[in-house]
Amino acid sequence: MEQSLPSREERTLSVETEGARRATGVSTGGGAGVEVPDPEVPAKARRRQFSPEYRLRILKEADACKDPGQLGALLRREGLYSSNLVTWRRQRDTRALVGMKEQKRGPKPRREDPRLKQKDREIARLQRRLKQAETVIEVQKKVAEILGIPLNSPALDEDD
Repeated sequence: MEQSLPSREERTLSVETEGARRATGVSTGGGAGVEVPDPEVPAKARRRQFSPEYRLRILKEADACKDPGQLGALLRREGLYSSNLVTWRRQRDTRALVGMKEQKRGPKPRREDPRLKQKDREIARLQRRLKQAETVIEVQKKVAEILGIPLNSPALDEDD
């Protein structure tokens, strides 16, 4: 006898027939639209990203909160922490939030010195000339060998 795991529909039906209750104690009503959340955890958690417009809107709403508990209700409703508000207020005060673009994380690319580009071009030019000169020397050696002209090898320097 092989037992199989219940399908999603069967799990939903079993929850409805058992008279499931929410954490608040309110009955689900046994309606057909109730689904059991999938217990599988995503492979990799993703960091939430908030647009500058959203941040400014939340700060405006937070600044409008005057009654006790109103700010906490706003944070719970939006799923935010008070530290988010502190950071966003600091950014707003330094004008970093206004017109802020999504910033890429990680090391920033270095600015190249224009003299460095000039030196790279010069090195490439000299390497091309060297390759051309070596080709000419090789051709001269082959011509001398074909014509039977002996070449005097240059004296070897200590630097080579």
